[in-house]
Amino acid sequence: MGGKGLEGRVAIVTGGSRGIGRAVAQSLAEDGASVVVSGRDAARLAAAAKELEGLGVPVLGVVADVARREDAERLVAETKERFARVDVLVNNAGITRDALLVRMKDEDWDLVLGVNLRGAFLMTRAVAKVMMRQKSGRIINIASVAGAMGNAGQANYSAAKAGLIGLTKTAARELAHWGILVNAVAPGLIDTEMAAAIPEEARKALLAQVALGRIGSGREVAEVVRFLAGDGATYVTGQVLHVNGGLYM
Repeated sequence: MGGKGLEGRVAIVTGGSRGIGRAVAQSLAEDGASVVVSGRDAARLAAAAKELEGLGVPVLGVVADVARREDAERLVAETKERFARVDVLVNNAGITRDALLVRMKDEDWDLVLGVNLRGAFLMTRAVAKVMMRQKSGRIINIASVAGAMGNAGQANYSAAKAGLIGLTKTAARELAHWGILVNAVAPGLIDTEMAAAIPEEARKALLAQVALGRIGSGREVAEVVRFLAGDGATYVTGQVLHVNGGLYM
């Protein structure tokens, strides 16, 4: 392997055009991986892909809504067509539709479960078939502190992220036989557009619970994803790594 740990590897990052996904895609690219980013906003995706190409690795941007089976399967097929293999899948695509439980609309529940949980399932199923033939692969699910401790106003998001943790552990058990490692990274309060949308009072209350007393960066989450994707994590599977500055322990 050259000087870069992920040289020759191919990674898919869903929701890779912004926030944590963008930081993850950048980190994997810097480490030498060819990167495929997906998202629903074509213009934003093109901008992200252009930025990644500046790092000197092959990049593919695919407009896809992972909550739709056709899109998830096409994303994996296009990756395999272009790069002949898939080594890493980062299930990062996620949305929020916050409301108190008693006021939450059915569609707010369905939308969030659709993208955050069903999307990860569809992507995992599609990519597992490729990785099983390779007898190797890494699947890294971006969960959330909300999936472990809950968060008022986020019954849908917390349920989806807790579900993602269960999916991670079952997939890890089922796919271990083929040398496929499956783990989750659970970020806390991270400096992204999603976090910026949290009302100021709620943000302050959350920040007050963070032991390190500051908001985290997408980069700090990406470093843990990069570790799980690399050669140092060969005996790690079925785990949830919390990156939250001590918000939840």
